[in-house]
This record gives sequence, structure tokens and C-alpha cells, in this order.
Amino acid sequence: MIFEDIQDVEEWLAPLDYVAVWAEAEAHAVLTEADRDHCDGLIASGEVRQDAVLVGLKTMLRLALTKRYGLQDRVHDPVDSRYLTSVH
Repeated sequence: MIFEDIQDVEEWLAPLDYVAVWAEAEAHAVLTEADRDHCDGLIASGEVRQDAVLVGLKTMLRLALTKRYGLQDRVHDPVDSRYLTSVH
């Protein structure tokens, strides 16, 4: 996957479930097996809901990939941007 901006990462992460996030984290070498054991333990003990852990994992993965690839927010050109540089 090639990311052009932070929103690309967010859109890529959005549909992923808990297992898929861990697979991607491993593929991108972002989180460790110890991290997974810790998260699995929190969920198994009932201390934290899986959906809350998933939100945190997606945030950590997004931040790591943003930093690694030097990503910025997506900049949308205004509809009239081509007219902003014309001289009358």
C-alpha cells in the first residue's frame, strides 16, 4: 500500500477489524508480540472492551506510519484554484 497522506492511512485502517489490524501492524513492523499479548490480556480480563483497544491500535498504527513516511494532511484545492493564479 502506498500512502500519499494521513487520510489515505485513515481510510485504509477504517474497515480493519482487530485481527486484521494486528496483521498489518506486524507487516509494517509497528507493534510487537508483547504489545499484542498485553492488549489480548486486557480484553480477556474484561478491563477494556475490544472496540476501545481497536481504536487505540488504529491510532498507534496511523501515527507510526505518518511519522515513518512523513505524511501530511490531504490538501484539497478549492474549485476556483486555477483562477487564483490568473492575472486580469
